[in-house]
Amino acid sequence: MTVVVGYVSTNEGRAALDRALEECRLRGDNLVVIHSDRGGPSLSRESAQKSDSQLEELRGELAGSGVEVDVRGLVRGNEPAEDLIAVAEEVGAELIVIGLRRRTPVGKLILGSNAQRVLLDAPCAVLAVKATA
Repeated sequence: MTVVVGYVSTNEGRAALDRALEECRLRGDNLVVIHSDRGGPSLSRESAQKSDSQLEELRGELAGSGVEVDVRGLVRGNEPAEDLIAVAEEVGAELIVIGLRRRTPVGKLILGSNAQRVLLDAPCAVLAVKATA
């Protein structure tokens, strides 16, 4: 089976990745790591190169994890929630792991909530993880 994790280079992203690895070890599952970037005209060449470099570093780090890992950097113009759900459907995921952070009511209104979208629309169970303080 497969676990899909949404990853960004933040404390929340790290907490989600660590928990997803733990789940894969417990279950004997494979892991698909998704870093979703909307892209478009706002994504600069430097940002794209930095993201590629971070993902390559992450691949190296995860190589010795004892878990079969597929790291994907997606720049398809989608919201991160759309990419996570699509990949979970594609691979027949058993579980999606996401990191959570507090947001102000205005922040939720303006930016929407990817976490809420994943929780409501995922084709499988979702594990929401908070970062340690």
